[in-house]
Amino acid sequence: MIIDRILAKRIVPVVVLDSADHAEPLAEALLAGGLDIMEITFRTAAAEESIRRIAARFPEVLLGAGTLLEKDQVLRARNAGAVFGLAPGLNPEIIGTAREVGLEFSPGVMTPSEVEQALSLGCRLLKFFPAEAAGGVNMLKALAGPYAHTGVKFTPTGGITSGNLASYLKLPVVAAIGGSWMVDKALVNGGKWDEITRLTREALEAAAAV
Repeated sequence: MIIDRILAKRIVPVVVLDSADHAEPLAEALLAGGLDIMEITFRTAAAEESIRRIAARFPEVLLGAGTLLEKDQVLRARNAGAVFGLAPGLNPEIIGTAREVGLEFSPGVMTPSEVEQALSLGCRLLKFFPAEAAGGVNMLKALAGPYAHTGVKFTPTGGITSGNLASYLKLPVVAAIGGSWMVDKALVNGGKWDEITRLTREALEAAAAV
């Protein structure tokens, strides 16, 4: 199951690609660092083609599509080969469309009301966004009080770095963290694949040590 693979690695790199030509070498760099999970955000025109290329060449990668704000994006992501999707917020129509096409979906939540709405829609793996701005570790501890018994898990994203990932991963309610420092746009656009591999390996080692 998807949740099991995410729990095993505990890190989901959040990728913004300006060119689909970077998709395959990026996937290779992440795999070389030991990470077989990635989220490609629909913030650029290259997202759909990037997902398609990685899905075709690297079927072992658990491939997600992020920032899915429209139904059409959900369909395009699924058709391109994504197996899970995420959004910064909670839109019941988007969740419904994802369910219709068989795309595992994690809506973004920040408040108790949003957590309850997500649970009512059958979502158990939720994106906590923007993590640091929304109260970070202390906010997640507060949310864990009334909701941990439901089986809900969070993937905090937004402001997560190599310096604070351990504080999040120590929380039982956190399944994984979403981060972009190991796949920073400057590194990707500069073709710094060895550096991405190094940062990825370091991040996985830090997560494993928690």
